[in-house]
Amino acid sequence: MAWVVGDADGAIFPRSCNKPIQAVAMVRAGLPLRGRLLALATASHSGETVHLEGVREMLARAGLPEAALQTPESWPMDEEVRLAYAAGGGRPAAICMDCSGKHAAMLATCVAADWETTSYLDPAHPLQRAIEEVFEELTGAPVAAHGVDGCGAPVLATSLAGLARAYSAIVQAEPGAAERHVADAIIGWPELVSGTTRDEAELVRAFPGAIAKGGAEACYAVAMPGGEAFALKIADGATRARAVVMVAALRRAGYDAPVLQAQAAYPLYGGGASVGAVRPAF
Repeated sequence: MAWVVGDADGAIFPRSCNKPIQAVAMVRAGLPLRGRLLALATASHSGETVHLEGVREMLARAGLPEAALQTPESWPMDEEVRLAYAAGGGRPAAICMDCSGKHAAMLATCVAADWETTSYLDPAHPLQRAIEEVFEELTGAPVAAHGVDGCGAPVLATSLAGLARAYSAIVQAEPGAAERHVADAIIGWPELVSGTTRDEAELVRAFPGAIAKGGAEACYAVAMPGGEAFALKIADGATRARAVVMVAALRRAGYDAPVLQAQAAYPLYGGGASVGAVRPAF
């Protein structure tokens, strides 16, 4: 490790930052998706039309109905998208949950591998065992703890160092490898990995060849084209410092782009007026 603030070796649940690793395992297990739909397999999406249509396409290709999804019924994640969806008569639905792309990919992997689909979230299912094996390989350490993510899928714990190690391996993979397919999907379709207005997508667009993925409870991982990787977790889980801290880390490593200036502080308001900002303390 070149630089550390806090505990980089303690176990954390990276939450949705694990999705690119899970996608690598699914491609290795036979998931046939590539490009934009593979990007959606790694997504914590905003619930925009392009996301929902993509999930439906993933399921249709696998010959499965929308009812096969076992994500909780949810509203779209993005506030503006959610308000427009509700104004149009939309109701909470499994497909609107931000992890529905991952779940659709899990189901498609089961179909491709001839595995049973109704129990795909069971930690003992062949899909989840395959994911755990790849997770340990890419992070370079045994799974530190097992849990259940907000979407109902198993979530595996590692350290921030292990998470960065996995992202570095994904972005540096050779052509034809499952890791390369996942990296190319994230690089090519960042708006499907998050959303058209999300900070992760803006970062990927600003640094061609980089990958980035945010996760719940203020987790964030980025790998640059040369393999230099960064992983963080804000201890209290508040998301307002997530991008701010990543920008500080990237700048410390010598990276620069207009997007980093735009994300360098999180504005705070009181009474409708600007009263300050969240800034890094290192």
